[in-house]
Amino acid sequence: MLLYYAFTPLADPEAVRLWQWTLCDSLGLKGRIILSSHGMNGTVGGDMRALKKYIRRTRQFPAFKEIDFKWSEGTGNEFPRLRIRVRDEIVSFGAPGELKVDEHGVVGGGRHLTPLEVNELVAQRGEEVVFFDGRNAFEAEIGRFKGAIVPDVGTTRDFVGELDSGKFDHLKDKAVVTYCTGGVRCEVLTSLMRNRGFNEVYQIDGGVVRYGEAFGDRGLWEGSLYIFDGRLKQEFSPDAKVLSSCERCAVATSNYHNCANLACRKLLLLCNECAADNTSTNCRPEHAELSR
Repeated sequence: MLLYYAFTPLADPEAVRLWQWTLCDSLGLKGRIILSSHGMNGTVGGDMRALKKYIRRTRQFPAFKEIDFKWSEGTGNEFPRLRIRVRDEIVSFGAPGELKVDEHGVVGGGRHLTPLEVNELVAQRGEEVVFFDGRNAFEAEIGRFKGAIVPDVGTTRDFVGELDSGKFDHLKDKAVVTYCTGGVRCEVLTSLMRNRGFNEVYQIDGGVVRYGEAFGDRGLWEGSLYIFDGRLKQEFSPDAKVLSSCERCAVATSNYHNCANLACRKLLLLCNECAADNTSTNCRPEHAELSR
């Protein structure tokens, strides 16, 4: 599996879509790619040799020559098909007019910190440093940085309202370290935060993926990382802490399952025993309300 993004001006995203479709299809890759005038964001899976060819050919396009590809283990079948779309944003914050991008990336975003620099910042400044989760709230249920602030958001579009509400204004003079899965959401989030007067904003270079690769479960991250493909989560070591519990029986678990009701988009946290019970994967009445 490859996880990647690039913020760079694209004059003709539709032409790039057709090129990427032809390239991925010829290599037998499946996954999800989103393009806009701001750049590209994608996750694809397939045969190792095919993925290496994909990297080489994608980097031949001048706008993507510096793109950072992150690897993760998979079967290549985590996505049922290949989907490539052109949208207003490569991450849907609902604020395409706020984002400014040049050939170097997002203009006015947070400073990138390596995983080691994150640990050093916390060691040097202690409680002055605040971790700010840039993901959907349900993702944080199974894994997050120690002591992190987790905004009550169901989608990335909710962040603008949360930031404008004033509930996080007390953080504007603190050192705020944002984080998300691979880094792409934080590129936009830190720009939005700085536009609203947050003075010292950072983002983890490569996101939780890179931090986990560097420190496993020996650092400041706790639990499992939610991922948006058929695997649903990954751990960085066998010692990953379990932070959540089964919504049926309260046994500790970090396993999300798709609701059996196809009209419901809600995920269920279930232990192995409850997941094996077919009736457990049928949604509750409140799920139906949420899916309307």
